[in-house]
Amino acid sequence: MASEVNRSAILSGLAQTVSALPEAMALGRSLAGEVDRIYFVAHGSANRAMQGMQYWIEHFSPSLEVRRYFPSELMAQDPPRLDERTLVLLASKSGTTPETVAAAEYLRGKPCRTVGFTLKGDSPLAGLAQKGFLAGDTGESFVALFMLMQAVVGGLLAERDGWPHADELLSSLSALPGVIADAAAGNDARARADAQAYQHDHNLYHVASGPGFTPAYVFGVCILMEMLWLHSYPIEAAEFFHGPFEIVDGDTPLILILGEDPSRPLMERVLRFCNKHARRLMIYDSRDYEMEGIAPAIRPIVAPYVLQAALKRLSEHLSDLRGQPLSTRRYMWKTEY
Repeated sequence: MASEVNRSAILSGLAQTVSALPEAMALGRSLAGEVDRIYFVAHGSANRAMQGMQYWIEHFSPSLEVRRYFPSELMAQDPPRLDERTLVLLASKSGTTPETVAAAEYLRGKPCRTVGFTLKGDSPLAGLAQKGFLAGDTGESFVALFMLMQAVVGGLLAERDGWPHADELLSSLSALPGVIADAAAGNDARARADAQAYQHDHNLYHVASGPGFTPAYVFGVCILMEMLWLHSYPIEAAEFFHGPFEIVDGDTPLILILGEDPSRPLMERVLRFCNKHARRLMIYDSRDYEMEGIAPAIRPIVAPYVLQAALKRLSEHLSDLRGQPLSTRRYMWKTEY
C-alpha cells in the first residue's frame, strides 16, 4: 500500500531550499543590469521546470531574451551568443547527469555567466558552475530546484523590468512546501480511486497548456513512462485540435490539467470538447486547491507544482496496484546508452 504523505518530511527536506531563497533572489537582482539573455540548460524534470520559467519571462519581460536547451543540444548547436551578457542556469538533481556536467565543462570555455542548481555540494556540477545553489537532502528535488531558479528569475524581472511581485514571490515560495504537502494529502483518496479505475490501462494522454505543460510532461514522461513503463504521452493544448484530438473516443483515458495563467482558455476549449466526446476524464484544476500562503499574483506561477504534487499521489497508488516500484528501471543506470 502506498505510504501516507509525510508532511514533516516534506517541510524539513525543503528547509534548506527555503533558507536559500533570499540569496537566490538577491543574485537575480545583482545580475539584472549585466545580462541581456537567459539560457536554461537541463534534462528531464528540471528542463520542464525551466519551460515554465521561460513562459513567464516571455510573458513579463520586454527586455530579456530567453532560450531553453537540452545540454547535448546546446553543445551540438554551439550558439554564438554565449557571451558575457548571457546568463546560463544549469540544473541537475544529482549534479552528476553526464550531459549536464559536460555542458558545464563546455561553458567554462565561454565568457557567459553560469549558475548551477543541484542537491549537494560534492557533485561535479556544483564545482563547475561559477555560482551554485544547493537544495540539500530532499525527496522533493523537482520543487526545490524550481524554487531556487524561480527566485533568481524573480529578482531579475523585478530589478530589470520593474516586475512588482518579487516580495510576494519570495513569501509564496517559502509557503510552497506546506502547500504541496497539503495538495498531496488532500488528493490521496481521489488518487487511490483513480488508480483503481486506470490500473489496467497501458496508454494515458495528458493535455495541458502554457506552464501547465510542466506537470503534464513530468508526470507523464518522467514518472509514468520512466518508472511504470506506461505509454504516456503529453499533448499541448494549442496542438490538440491539429491531430491529437482524432484519437479521442469513449475509451480514451485523458488527464486534463488546467492552471490559472493566460493560456487557460486553450485548456477550457479542450475541456469542452472532451466533455462532449470522451467519458474517461481526470480533470486537475489548480483552482480547486486553496494554496494557503500563496499570493494571488503568484498562484499561476506555482500552480503547476501544486498539481504535480497531487498527481504524484496517483503515480504512487498506480505503482502499488501494478506491483512495480517507482525505483524500477529497465535501462537507466544499468546499461550503456
